[in-house]
Amino acid sequence: MACPLKGIPMMRLLPLVLLMFLCPMAQAADTAATAAARNVLAVQRDAWNRGDIDAFMQGYARSDTIRFAGGDKFNYGWQATLDSYRKGYPDAAAMGKLDFDLVEVREFTPDVVYVFGKWRLSRANEASDKAPHGLFTLIVERANGIWAVTRDHTSAAGG
Repeated sequence: MACPLKGIPMMRLLPLVLLMFLCPMAQAADTAATAAARNVLAVQRDAWNRGDIDAFMQGYARSDTIRFAGGDKFNYGWQATLDSYRKGYPDAAAMGKLDFDLVEVREFTPDVVYVFGKWRLSRANEASDKAPHGLFTLIVERANGIWAVTRDHTSAAGG
């Protein structure tokens, strides 16, 4: 039996070969859980960009057991997390505009989603090369039908 690819120039095969290697790496379709986690983050981003920390905090589980870690500190509890945000971002100008890239969104179970991403703030009168930015890792969980962040580890690369 003759090879069906014999006689086809290599340059014409290259896209096919690349496609075969890249397809397994393509992002899988969202599950209901990953779509819900993405929605929580989109709602939080929109609230942040309106300068509304209270609405942003609705994306966190209202519980004493949530954990937020940043820099060399961490705290437990929804209220402690809100207080920390209010201290670090006293007004809309300090908050700036939030954007993020979701690098990985993975369903662990139908009620638990892992999220890893990059964040960046842009603020008026601040050079883009000085803008705060960094990475985050989140656990988003469903409890009583409500999806919310229960673990947040956010690192800042500086600005």
